[in-house]
Amino acid sequence: MSKPQLRIAFLHPDLGIGGAERLVVDAALGLQKLGHSVDIYTSHHDPNHCFEETRDGSLRVHNVIPPFPRSAGGKLHILFAHARQLHLTTRLLSESESPYDVYFVDQLSTCIPFLRFLTKKRVVFYCHFPDKLLASGEFVEGDSGRWKAGVLKGLYRLPMDLLEELTTRQADAILANSLFTVRVFRTYFPSINFSPTVVHPGINISAYEVAVDQNDPDVAAIRSERPTFLSLNRFERKKNVALAIQAFAAFKAIATAKQNWRLVLAGGYDPRLEDNVSTLKTLLEIATTRDLTYHILTPSKKTGTLPPFNETVTSPDVIFLLSFTTSQRSALLTSSSTLALLYTPTNEHFGIVPVEAMACGVPVLACNTGGPTESVVNSPEIEKTGWLRPPDPEVWAETLRDIVELSVDERKMLAHRAKVRARTQFGMDAMASKIEAALLGAVRMGSVEGGSQYTFAVAFLASALVLTIAVYLVL
Repeated sequence: MSKPQLRIAFLHPDLGIGGAERLVVDAALGLQKLGHSVDIYTSHHDPNHCFEETRDGSLRVHNVIPPFPRSAGGKLHILFAHARQLHLTTRLLSESESPYDVYFVDQLSTCIPFLRFLTKKRVVFYCHFPDKLLASGEFVEGDSGRWKAGVLKGLYRLPMDLLEELTTRQADAILANSLFTVRVFRTYFPSINFSPTVVHPGINISAYEVAVDQNDPDVAAIRSERPTFLSLNRFERKKNVALAIQAFAAFKAIATAKQNWRLVLAGGYDPRLEDNVSTLKTLLEIATTRDLTYHILTPSKKTGTLPPFNETVTSPDVIFLLSFTTSQRSALLTSSSTLALLYTPTNEHFGIVPVEAMACGVPVLACNTGGPTESVVNSPEIEKTGWLRPPDPEVWAETLRDIVELSVDERKMLAHRAKVRARTQFGMDAMASKIEAALLGAVRMGSVEGGSQYTFAVAFLASALVLTIAVYLVL
C-alpha cells in the first residue's frame, strides 16, 4: 500500500539564519524530496538575511508581515511574539477551507489549538527547547536543574509560561531535537504525561559536496592558507563566543610553535536586534583587551550590517564575519587550512553546527553539556570525532594546542570518522523520514473532534495577555 502524499504547512516565526531555521529548511526540503507538498508561513523573511533555499525558489515561503513590532522599548518580547504568531495563524486560516492535511509547528505553540479546532486537522509540534526556559535566564543542569531568573521577570513570564504548557499539550505529536531537551521538557512541563520523540536535526549532505566557486568575491575575502580555527554561531550573548576569543588568546601564549594562526568568528548578525549589536561590541572589546587584531567583514550583497573596517591591519588574528553566505560557510568548512570548529554554547539544546563541521571532516571542540554530547564523540579513540571540554578558556587553550600538534595521519582519521558519523547518524534523509512518520501518524488519527478545549484556550489566552500587560504596567 503506497503512502499518501501530504499537503503540509509549516509555521515558523522568523525565517532568518540560525539552527532552528536550518532545521525547518532542511525538513521542508526533505519532505518535498519524499513527494509531499510543503508551504512555509512566517512573520519575517528578509531576502538579505536568510538561507538561500528560501529565496531561490527551492521552497514556497509565505511572508505575512504583522502589524505588531518585535517589542515595545526593548520589552514585552514574548507578548508580541504571541501576537505575531496569532496574526500569522489568522492569515493562514483566512481560507474558507484549509488546503492542508497537517500542520508542522515549531518554537511557538500558541497557534496549536486554533489550527486544530478551526481546521479540524492535526498538528505536529517540534520542540527545540521550552520557550519558558529560553527566556528565563541561564540554565544550570545538575541536581537543582533550575533556571536562574529574577522574581519580577518570573511574574511577568508566569501567564506566558502557563500558556506555553497548555498549548503545547494540545499537539497531536511532539518531537524534540535531543535527549537533553526531552529531559528538560519532562521536568518543566509536568502536565504533559508523555515524552516527546527524539528527532535529531539532520543536514543536507549533498549541500556540502558542491564545489566552491573560488572566484566568488565573498569567498576570496575570507580565503587563506593560514591555519584557522572556526566558530559558526549567531552573535548572541547566550552563544558564549567570547570563550573562543579568550581560549584563542590563551592558546597563542602557550603554543610551543609560533605560527600565523587565525580565528574566524562567523555568524548571523541582525542590526535590528539589540542582543546582536551589544554582543558584537563586547566581543570586539575582548579581542582588543587580549591584544588581538581583527577585521569585520560582511558579504558584498548583504545590507544593513556594519561595513568592513580595520582594513589596514595585515593578517588579523580574528575575522568577524557577519551574516555569512552559504558559499563562505562551505569554503571555511572544506578548507584544508581549517583545523577545528570551536562550538562554544553551554547546554545547547542540540546544535546543528557540529554536525555540519563533521560532515565536512572538520573535528569539533565543544562544551561537555547538552546536545553536543549526543553528536560529538570524545572517546574511545577508535570512534573519536572531537573533544568535549568544560567552558574554561585555559582548558580550551590546552586542547587547541593538542589539536595543532596532531599528526597528519591522526588528522585524517579524525576527519574520516567525523564524516562517517555525520552521514550515518545525522543525514537529512533520516530526519525527513522520521518527521514524515510523525506527520503520517498524526493524519491517521483522523479529523479533530470537539471544541471545548478550543474555547478554554481562547479564554486562557485572553486572560494571559491581560495579566501580562497588567504586570508589566505595574512593574
